[in-house]
Amino acid sequence: MLIDFHSELFSWVRGGLLALFTYHLIIYFQNKRESYLYYSLFLLGIFIYFLRDVIDPVLSKKIFSYLNFSIQFLSYAAFAMFARVVLETREKALIWDRILDFEAKILLLLSFLFPVLQFFLGYEIQVKLFMIIGPILTIFTLVMAFYLYKIPGFTSKYFVAGTLIYAIFANISFSAFFIGDEIFSKNGIEPMFFVYMGAIIQSLIYATLLGSAIKSIEQKSKNAEIKLALKYKELEELKMTALQSQMNPHFLFNSLNSINNFVLKSDIEKASDYITKFSRLIRVILKSSSSLTVPFSEELGILSLYVKLEQMRINGGFEYIVNIDEGINLEEIQVPPLFLQPFIENSIWHGLTHVEGEKRILLTINEKEDSIVCEIVDNGIGINKAREKEHKNINRRKFFGTQATENRIKLLYKNSNVVINYTDISDSTSTGTKVQIVFPKKRKR
Repeated sequence: MLIDFHSELFSWVRGGLLALFTYHLIIYFQNKRESYLYYSLFLLGIFIYFLRDVIDPVLSKKIFSYLNFSIQFLSYAAFAMFARVVLETREKALIWDRILDFEAKILLLLSFLFPVLQFFLGYEIQVKLFMIIGPILTIFTLVMAFYLYKIPGFTSKYFVAGTLIYAIFANISFSAFFIGDEIFSKNGIEPMFFVYMGAIIQSLIYATLLGSAIKSIEQKSKNAEIKLALKYKELEELKMTALQSQMNPHFLFNSLNSINNFVLKSDIEKASDYITKFSRLIRVILKSSSSLTVPFSEELGILSLYVKLEQMRINGGFEYIVNIDEGINLEEIQVPPLFLQPFIENSIWHGLTHVEGEKRILLTINEKEDSIVCEIVDNGIGINKAREKEHKNINRRKFFGTQATENRIKLLYKNSNVVINYTDISDSTSTGTKVQIVFPKKRKR
């Protein structure tokens, strides 16, 4: 059984190598990973080398006298390239990356040199030269294994284990060049048996190595995708924070300006009341400003404080009415802090301040399918009349605060079903403007 190359054992090894070659070559064409290509070429070289033992002896002598050693050199060259790729020596062991690259080139050169020697000088010269090169390759392999084993990770350990097993078994067979075949034949063993065993054991180890390496690469890829998603989220949050930081100073400036006006008018009591309410509002704003989102209920509480301040500033005050759909759970809905304030401010200062008599702002919050609909309706002068006023920048009723808020809402919800409409609702009997803000009930993660 261990003498006849046509026995089941030897046939199974050759068949296994051919199957592994085919499998890894197919995998290479699917994902274009060079590790699969070089490994499949390495297996192909060993398989062809083993074929010499089972084909017609006359044909074998003619063909393999030229190919015997060249096939081995080509296989080892593919092995060197496989080592570079699978161990990532370019990143983890640059010196050995260059050494392996140099080894592959030398082996390629030898693979072309040996057929030339056969043509001019005969097979014996090849054998003698290989008896010199073989031990050098063995020593090189042992030194390489010692250093590559130090590369962090399980891949290097698998690789070195497979390499040493093949080197040891191959050199047992290679010893027949020096001590002859008699010691093997007396024990009923073909010297090539050890090369066969080393090749199949190494192939199984390398197959495991490749599977583990690809799994590791896929995990790294997933981790990289997660990190990228987190970085993208951080970028969005930075954009949100930047917009929020730009909007808040605008509101704070107006409030401080109002306090200044009360002081100039010597209305100390009103100024004191305003400062008290203003300080409460500032505390709430500072608390919420560190978050990208707050519960809608908290947003309405902040808005209520703001409106009370504005009611003090407007001559005669104004009515502020809030209607909320009973089915809405305001605690579960997350919104950007102060996202309604600029729209209310716009209604007050570019709408209500230009009308006499009763002034009113109605805020209605409804749920429509999977969206929240906020409507701000005022009985100010309306968009068309505002265009005729001296403030030309009011023509779209979008001063900086509302524009920044629109950007924040769309950024928070990734522009998903976010709608903001401005409508002049003035007619022959009344005037006013309606702002409709529609955004998803739940934020996409």
